[in-house]
Amino acid sequence: MVWIFILGTFLSYCVGQNQIQGVHQGCVSQPSCFACLRSPGCAWCKHKDFLKSGESSERRCDTAESLRTRRCEQMDIINPQSEQVFLKNNELSSNSDNVVQLKPQNLLFKLRVGVPQTFSVSFKRAEGYPIDLYYLMDLSFSMKDDLDTIKNLGQDILSTLKKVTQKVRIGFGSFVDKVALPYVNQVKAKKNNPCPNRLNTCQPAFSFQNILGLTKDVAEFKTRVSNQIISGNLDSPEAGFDAIMQAAVCQGLIGWNNVTRILVYTSDDTFHIAGDGRLAGIFEPHDGICHLNVSGFYDGTKYDYPSVGHLARVLAANNIQLIFAVTEDGVAAYKALSKLIPQSVVGVLKNDSSNVVQLISEAYNNLSSTILLEHHGAPSGLDVSYRSHCTPGEGDNTPWQRRGECMNVKLNQQVDFTVSLNISTCLKEKQTFSLKLQGMSETLKVSVETLCDCNCHDREEQSTHCNENGTLTCGICSCDEGHLGQRCECERPKDMTSADSMDAACRQDNSQLCSGHGSCECGKCVCQGTHHGNFCQCDDNSCARHNNMLCGGNGQCECGTCKCKANYTGSACDCSTLTDQCRTVGKLCNGQGTCQCNQCQCNKEFVGINCSKIANACPKFLACVMCELNNKNVKSNCSQPCGSIKPTWVKGPQEFPCSEDTISYKVELFPNGNIRIFYADLPRSIDKTYVIIGSSVSSIIFIGIAVIIISRLMLELHYRREYASFLKAKEDEVWEDTKNPLFQDATTVVMNPMHIQED
Repeated sequence: MVWIFILGTFLSYCVGQNQIQGVHQGCVSQPSCFACLRSPGCAWCKHKDFLKSGESSERRCDTAESLRTRRCEQMDIINPQSEQVFLKNNELSSNSDNVVQLKPQNLLFKLRVGVPQTFSVSFKRAEGYPIDLYYLMDLSFSMKDDLDTIKNLGQDILSTLKKVTQKVRIGFGSFVDKVALPYVNQVKAKKNNPCPNRLNTCQPAFSFQNILGLTKDVAEFKTRVSNQIISGNLDSPEAGFDAIMQAAVCQGLIGWNNVTRILVYTSDDTFHIAGDGRLAGIFEPHDGICHLNVSGFYDGTKYDYPSVGHLARVLAANNIQLIFAVTEDGVAAYKALSKLIPQSVVGVLKNDSSNVVQLISEAYNNLSSTILLEHHGAPSGLDVSYRSHCTPGEGDNTPWQRRGECMNVKLNQQVDFTVSLNISTCLKEKQTFSLKLQGMSETLKVSVETLCDCNCHDREEQSTHCNENGTLTCGICSCDEGHLGQRCECERPKDMTSADSMDAACRQDNSQLCSGHGSCECGKCVCQGTHHGNFCQCDDNSCARHNNMLCGGNGQCECGTCKCKANYTGSACDCSTLTDQCRTVGKLCNGQGTCQCNQCQCNKEFVGINCSKIANACPKFLACVMCELNNKNVKSNCSQPCGSIKPTWVKGPQEFPCSEDTISYKVELFPNGNIRIFYADLPRSIDKTYVIIGSSVSSIIFIGIAVIIISRLMLELHYRREYASFLKAKEDEVWEDTKNPLFQDATTVVMNPMHIQED
């Protein structure tokens, strides 16, 4: 199940991605060139002789490859291709005289319906790009200590921003609340001095005041802010939305330039939203127009507070990035608000605003590191999707999305986007929309035209191809009144008002034209191949087959139905009505089955070609045999296990198919349907244990003796070879008689002096 879920998820994802990209699958044929070009992947063949007789005009509409395969010349194929034209494509540049952060700048597309076209967009934040920062401060009484702090921070804010760019301007505005109950006390004394006690002096409340337009003069900023006095109101929420709206739409009075625009909003409390004005009887929705008087004040008593959506649209339209610098208590509310306003961030402000410089620096870095590319004013029916390439080398594996988005983009880092355009309808005229980055003034203009017109250039009135009864356009005939047909060759009968009604005469029960096997000519079907009939509905080769032969070779096919010969039946004439293969000496199928198609269909407990065998006979009749054997010498009733069967004892050992312990038996079914059981003793078998042991011992002894004899013979052979070698060596010896000079004879001769040798 897990694998099925994973596969399903994967397929869903792939389908979703194809829908975003607008991938088309093949071609859905259409009856006219005009409709054909609106079908994705289709082309039209305008050659007048392209179709065969009776073929419908839809056959002219197919993929270009299929048309060429069917021998339509390239010059006769109407298949306009989508086209992309760069009207302005300046290179990215940080040159202060010609800053280019978005490439290209102007494009023209000529699109086919349903055929997506992609192009690349590159962005690189220009180094040192000018910044306009407008500081919008809550001047309600609870912000008294914050005002004292901000009076001396103008230079610090400029110094911090100059680390990013040398061209910085700063402005200042403030807000309290609408000058009406229940927001501001209307008692004259309290209205003039809305401080909560008499020890402090406050200026009268207001919805918004532009104190200082955007300027490079830090001294002027410090002077104007130092002159400000705190104010007050009755309720906790403030008129922050009124102030943001006026700061955004009063372009001239605030002095916004076409640069990076940042609006810093500081407060220690929440905000009023659209609808809260009703508490003061103010019902008219805000009109989104500048209402500052000559002194730069807006009292807010005519229009209700702006809605969040209205505010988000105005900020986006004016390319203003919003930084909420709020105290800890209001962070949750402003983070929820920030999610609804593009290009806005929230920072935690200390109670005395002492960290506002650091907060602005961090917030600006967060805003500038997030790149969001969106489209505005796209024509109806045009699908625009994005694929983001945020890091170098990032391939085409990133998913298609409804906007381009890159996070943590560093200075001088280029990011690229692939944009896909896919239009689903034809446009009457060229339309233009824009692609822009949130918070940036630069835009990419995209103009779109659709290729929906067929410029065949072959119009011919009273054409001979149309039998002079119609006008030839894009290869097809538009027949004059009273004529119908592919070439206007048919005179229209009175009961037929159009070619569709003529085609209806060639359809059977609203099916395909001539059942898909012929062409309709003047309201009659001309069949192809072996098909025949009024609607080409008959085919003498479409009958069922048996043994790979039409009608099993036992019949004739007529209009899709087999007409069987004698003794055969069935949809494929595959069933014989004879019974010769089922017949036995007795009954058909031994009386234990039925003969169907000359084959025995045996009853549940019988098997075999002629149902002549009992299924599972051995275990079924074992109880009967054992009962008979156990009660062989005792008169006992075995009718329960045996029924009417009387087992028969066979003398002498026998080996039947069934056996149990020392008994073997068999069960036979006779042609008359009777069952008989024969049983006997099993032939005694030799105890295999002794045979195995005896043969093992004998084998060991035999092998031992054989080894001894063989070793003795080999030893004897070795001795004989050694003795023969000795004799041969002896015969080869040669002995010589030599005298040993060291030898002394052992015999000593001594002469007896007394002996006188006789002569």
